Amino acid sequence: MNNILKLENQVCFPVYAFSREVTNLYKPFLDKLNLTYPQYLVMLILWEEKQQTVNQLGEKLYLDSGTLTPLLKRMEHKGVLTRTRSRADERVVLIATTEIGEKMQEQAALIPEQLVAALGLSIDELQQLKKIVNKALLR
Repeated sequence: MNNILKLENQVCFPVYAFSREVTNLYKPFLDKLNLTYPQYLVMLILWEEKQQTVNQLGEKLYLDSGTLTPLLKRMEHKGVLTRTRSRADERVVLIATTEIGEKMQEQAALIPEQLVAALGLSIDELQQLKKIVNKALLR
């Protein structure tokens, strides 16, 4: 067997496994907010930018509208965001946080520190990892 095809020689596998591990570490923190990890990512964007179109969210999260729309509908049902059609172009759907969604931000502010502790990596190591991953994503 060619060594290049061994799982232990693949870059993709540790990246995939680490991604799953990080997502799993978020779960107990996000359960307290009644959010899934993808929903948390949506909220992070909305807390920063207050209002986004579905397309803008999709671009930032690398998700297509077919994946994002059901996610946003569930979040709207939870009362954390609203979906409204743009008056200028009714094909455009605007997403914004509700008062309930805004109040979650205070509780969510504890999550990054809790996650760092759960990972057992230093801030410097995490910043280095983030830099490398972003370099690969933004090539």
